Amino acid sequence: MKRFLIADDHEAVRSGLRAVLEQRTDWEVVAEVSDGGKVLSAAIESQPHVAIVDFSMPRMTGVEVARRIREYPLPTEVLIFTVHNSGLLAEQAFEAGARAFLVKSDANRLLLAAVESLLVHRRFCSVSCPSGANRTSCGNADQSHGLTPREQLVVKLVAEGYSNKSISALLNLSVKTTEAHRAAAMRKLDVNSTAGLVRYAVRASLVEA
Repeated sequence: MKRFLIADDHEAVRSGLRAVLEQRTDWEVVAEVSDGGKVLSAAIESQPHVAIVDFSMPRMTGVEVARRIREYPLPTEVLIFTVHNSGLLAEQAFEAGARAFLVKSDANRLLLAAVESLLVHRRFCSVSCPSGANRTSCGNADQSHGLTPREQLVVKLVAEGYSNKSISALLNLSVKTTEAHRAAAMRKLDVNSTAGLVRYAVRASLVEA
């Protein structure tokens, strides 16, 4: 029996994915979560073969989730599921340890193919920039501005309305370290306010507009 975890903050999406996956009698959805911060603990508990993870979720992006799963590590392949048809995001996902990147508009025709690829540990990408291509060939401007993954995560949480203290608790950091990440991000982005960080987070698809 192949086990699956679904992580998406929209119940209708989770229900749709479950319905498609469980058409296979030897596939079972063993966990569903709606919050990026809960994916790792759910994966540790359920030990899925595949985690289908939305890119944009509360508290933690799908890319950061993929990185955490790889660092733990877990015997779980990660599929990043997103509305964003972006070669840049695909590259970030693969660099973080995900093995598949699927745009939601392609799900009807490509979801099963993507999952089957993951079950044999093969990469799958539904956008025009496959893993291994240079960023400059992806057709998308690099929107990272040199931010580290941790700085991007701090910016995402700031954009979602979390305070420095709350971010520190979520990420197990000291408040001083969180403030340093936030200051570094502001410097690299050349912004001087929270509103500037929020605008960047929206442009970079770290949060939904």
